[in-house]
Amino acid sequence: MSEAVRLAAPGDAPALALLLGILFEQEAEFAADPARQAAGLARIIAAPDIGRVLLAGPAPAPLGMVVLLYTVSTALGGRAALLEDMVVAPPARGQGLGAALIRAAIAQARQDGARRITLLTDADNRRAQAFYRREGFQASPMTPYRLALD
Repeated sequence: MSEAVRLAAPGDAPALALLLGILFEQEAEFAADPARQAAGLARIIAAPDIGRVLLAGPAPAPLGMVVLLYTVSTALGGRAALLEDMVVAPPARGQGLGAALIRAAIAQARQDGARRITLLTDADNRRAQAFYRREGFQASPMTPYRLALD
């Protein structure tokens, strides 16, 4: 893992929840709720079998983060990862932090035995799509659907 990127610790959850607020401002489907986001992050951080939270930048105010969530792919017969919550604070954008985060997440997923990473991005977020393509991701012919249960 890059020196600039590390695994999150339990005490990082509140600051990371604030970063998620930046992300959710630009996403059509989500709204920030720092207490909820901190609780979700704390749950992932405490259970590496559920996933990993990686962050970049100094404590107590990280500049970027990405989340890996693990599941099992029956198609692949093994672990697969969902990449979520990729965000870099606006003042830190364009400095390679996003690339460092995504590469560290890919390395972590491999280390944890994942055989595939899937991610979602807003259909109109062309910058994010171009970024992910540069990092080796390809658009999927599958279309996501959601059902909110609460």
